[in-house]
Amino acid sequence: MQIKKKCSIIVSKGKIEGKRKMEKIRVLIVDDNVNLVGMVKEYFTNHAQISIDLCAYDGEEGIKVIAEKQSDYDVIILDLIMPKRDGLYVLEQMKRRGINKKVIVATSYNAGEVIREVSDYGVNYFILKPFEMTDIEKRILELYKRKDEGRSIDFYHNNIQVSITKILHELGIPSHIKGYQYIRSAISIIFERPETIGGITKELYPELAEKFDTTVSRVERAIRHAIEVSWNRGDWSLMEEIFGHSVDIDKAKPTNSEFIVTIADKLRLDYHRVGI
Repeated sequence: MQIKKKCSIIVSKGKIEGKRKMEKIRVLIVDDNVNLVGMVKEYFTNHAQISIDLCAYDGEEGIKVIAEKQSDYDVIILDLIMPKRDGLYVLEQMKRRGINKKVIVATSYNAGEVIREVSDYGVNYFILKPFEMTDIEKRILELYKRKDEGRSIDFYHNNIQVSITKILHELGIPSHIKGYQYIRSAISIIFERPETIGGITKELYPELAEKFDTTVSRVERAIRHAIEVSWNRGDWSLMEEIFGHSVDIDKAKPTNSEFIVTIADKLRLDYHRVGI
């Protein structure tokens, strides 16, 4: 017997303060990953500003919900790779039917050309899996604040994130270990704010610890472990390209700071070279 998946509507139960109640941003998530959908729902269960009100688990079901319940949601979180119909089909149908909703595409498919393709359908943001709940939360709130503005993907930010993800995968760091998430965020911070280089221990680590709700010592250990994994299974030609002559299989691996800063510097040079 086939069991139909259901997504319960989360109702805000709180005392209304003042003359008007702040309405929550209602989210529809279309993704075949049941565990991920459950995690997102759990994260936003008691959120003051965001609620996950509707879910669909494939593209066919997704476009049906999108079309029939347009007044019941504000933002769509959409996966690209799904059974029956994929996310591009959903976007195409939305465009064809004149459905104008804010869309965040969340996918593990990180090819640069895909970002540009989905932008043709009016997507507001492209976020790579695995993502942090705080990141998706931030994007939803940003979209709501910019509700009167036109649709556009931040190509600069997205391309940086794609580049960081790609280089870490090529260096052999598996995305499921905690150090991967810490390193990815650390490189992004150093890339955007080079002045942080002088305060890796006193500024960067505490910022990461606060973001991921952990301790500074655990951040440091997890990053060190991820670098050790990279050194054992990574692409040595890429390591030599990034770290230069300091890479020697008989030498000690780079420190956490050297690893993060060197990759951030390489990306910055690459982006300046192509004029991004």
